[in-house]
Amino acid sequence: MDHLGRTTWIIAEGYIPPESTGEGRAFTSHETACMLNTGPAPANVEITLFFPDREPVGPYRVVVPPRRTLHQRFNDLREPEPVPVGSDYASVIVSDVPIVVQHTRLDSRQPALALLSTIAFPAGTAASVT
Repeated sequence: MDHLGRTTWIIAEGYIPPESTGEGRAFTSHETACMLNTGPAPANVEITLFFPDREPVGPYRVVVPPRRTLHQRFNDLREPEPVPVGSDYASVIVSDVPIVVQHTRLDSRQPALALLSTIAFPAGTAASVT
């Protein structure tokens, strides 16, 4: 199977809720970039974060193995610095081979959990209004 997707993706909305309810990793509020690599070669991915009040941070580097998916929690990114909780940010995801990116957030600040999911914006795709 050939590589499907794009090499540059944008998630304009990012926010890790600072509180969580419940116990354990499954109930920790988080943001995730779900990346799919359908091709035969590893995808070397760089993530850069943009903030409303300071310079961008990155790149954070991850690898998506061939014909695999990686659900990368932003909470787990540590280098070059941890992603701040309770702060707005956006992300640009660049891969050396085409991948598909979806964004999810688990907000567990209250017992009625909320899960948000949306496809990231594939850069280079023309947007049109009809």
